[in-house]
Amino acid sequence: MSAETRIIRTARSEPHTEPASADSSLTILLFSLEPWDTVWRRNQYLVDGLVRADDSIRVFFVEPPSDIAHDVLSGRRPRFGSGTRIADGYDGRLTLIQPTKWLPRVLGPGADRMLQSSVRRALRRVGSTPSVLWFNDPRWASMLTVYSAPALYDMTDDWLAARRTDREHDRLVRDEDALMQTCGAIVVCSVGLATSRRSSRPDLVTIPNAVDVERYRQPASRPTDLPDGACAVYAGTLHEDRIDVDLVVRTGAALSAIGGTCVLVGPNALTPENTQRLVLSPGVLMLGIRPYEAIPGYLQHAEVLIVPHAVTPFTESLDPIKLYEYQAVDRPVVSTPVAGFRENEQPGTLDIASAADFPARVVEALQRPTVAHHREHVPDWRCRVKQFAAVLRELVDQRRRSSHISPSLPHPVATRHPRSDGRP
Repeated sequence: MSAETRIIRTARSEPHTEPASADSSLTILLFSLEPWDTVWRRNQYLVDGLVRADDSIRVFFVEPPSDIAHDVLSGRRPRFGSGTRIADGYDGRLTLIQPTKWLPRVLGPGADRMLQSSVRRALRRVGSTPSVLWFNDPRWASMLTVYSAPALYDMTDDWLAARRTDREHDRLVRDEDALMQTCGAIVVCSVGLATSRRSSRPDLVTIPNAVDVERYRQPASRPTDLPDGACAVYAGTLHEDRIDVDLVVRTGAALSAIGGTCVLVGPNALTPENTQRLVLSPGVLMLGIRPYEAIPGYLQHAEVLIVPHAVTPFTESLDPIKLYEYQAVDRPVVSTPVAGFRENEQPGTLDIASAADFPARVVEALQRPTVAHHREHVPDWRCRVKQFAAVLRELVDQRRRSSHISPSLPHPVATRHPRSDGRP
């Protein structure tokens, strides 16, 4: 059975659910794991491409809520959600929603009901109802009972393999189970996720990540905050689920001994203790968040690009965007044997090193003359947008056939998704 004829499951309907939009436009309600900010990730690239491709598409982009209770317990000044805003550059067709989470979920379902209500109010204010639900954050699975629109789950991480409390893990199991059983389409970004979830959803579609190739290959000036001397650069979010902090410390020490620096570019989600370790480590420089437009400059002017990731079941589920960004700029890469990089090993260009050997291999790559290696075929986000549009089109077409609702979506160039049995 081809992807174009996959079985599409219908969102469960309960007496209080709001009906899907019946007009000719496509209104997408997306629940994102990350905010819409200057650090662009998969959601931003896909939404940007979809909205720019068709002026009949409107997206309500729900960001992670601000968490009042967590702020107070962490000793921070409580920060309220940003509410509803119109994103610049999309003719009013991209609305950002950041709710405020007033109660911790440990107190019961009230916290989720309040979050649900804030999203419903935001859409009602503008007289809109979604024609598609797009889940990236599984913690919003309860919205399946609020709207009757067909739903899609874009799974980018195996949160069941991440280190979480028992309560958080149990909730994630329930939420993922609801999404897997109810969503009409399941999209995963990696081979690891496809392998682990195919038994639950044989009809899942794999759409990997990519890069804006043209922008990353446009020569950029050297960022003024890159230190003098040789730099080994890591671009990405710093988080204990991914980063091996001990390895970064050892790599910084090895680089410091030869006058180099381990430069970390990206958001910091580490614990205060690990943050302090890196701040105090010789040879390590944490630059923090830089806007997505500036990232190519940091990568292009690195002597070597690094991936000091821990090798865990969680990282095995990833399809790192930085793989494609690193490929686009044609700089030497040293990585631990994590998914994505491991399969693309090419000695002298992309070196794979164990945690024990990693610092020495980075130093070696820094001191080795750089050999130009222009990779011809690097996956571009424009291709992924077309693939995603095909899945969305199939989802809404199935609903149209079953309920005579006819939302439209641009028909992209023919994209064939792999069969569940691996045959074309």
